[in-house]
Amino acid sequence: MKGTLMTEVRIAPATKSSPPASAAEETPMIQIERLELFYGAKPALKGISMTILKNRVTAFIGPSGCGKSTLLRCLNRMNDLIEGVRIAGSIRVGGADIYAPRTDITALRKRVGMVFQKSNPFPKSIFDNVAYGPRLLGQRGRAALEGIVEKSLRASALWEEVRDRLHESALGLSGGQQQRLCIARAIAVEPDILLMDEPCSALDPIATAKIEELMEELKNRYTIVVVTHNMQQAARASDYTGFLLMGDLVEFGETAKLFTTPGDRRTEDYITGRFG
Repeated sequence: MKGTLMTEVRIAPATKSSPPASAAEETPMIQIERLELFYGAKPALKGISMTILKNRVTAFIGPSGCGKSTLLRCLNRMNDLIEGVRIAGSIRVGGADIYAPRTDITALRKRVGMVFQKSNPFPKSIFDNVAYGPRLLGQRGRAALEGIVEKSLRASALWEEVRDRLHESALGLSGGQQQRLCIARAIAVEPDILLMDEPCSALDPIATAKIEELMEELKNRYTIVVVTHNMQQAARASDYTGFLLMGDLVEFGETAKLFTTPGDRRTEDYITGRFG
């Protein structure tokens, strides 16, 4: 494994990261405690603490380079693949420390799926794209695979558009369709959490609206964490929002409250366009 991982907790300044009082009645899915990440000697995340609730959409916003994608990639240990990364603090998913020494990374990434900024379908058929993960996990029965593919494509609101094209190349789909196919591929292995890194940045407004509607539907079954540069998207599509700035979590809370009555002047300056 590239990079050196540390799991001890360091003392770091407190951030405005406590979930709202109403969150106490809901179920935590991800608990981040004083997370720090370094690229070599350079700090990229500084003492991040937050609780992400089950079956909710949580958005990370902030200017370019603030650490939001880095934080997202910590949730399924994608940063392990980067040379020289060092991590301190803890992340618990469903109560289990994902940075514990004996963590099964393959099992973690099955549980925590990811959709990237640029749609990246495999150069295979639509069917084989969605069936790829289940096959990798040992599913070989044709009837079972057909059921998984249909279920996943229906869940990603793509089935009606491709049901007669399942054995055509996925590369022939439109950009918005390709992104929904990548969502179908991610949920085909039945994760608990779906990470989305700028999923609409390359899409037109109509395709973006479809993805946002899909997120609203999918949160009934999955916990969704999304990184976005689009503050209007965060306001429309998320239940909770975290604002990051230069590696610090400035503010975290219910989206409606954060956008209407932010508790920190820096948050207000960012969402009103004074910088960023």
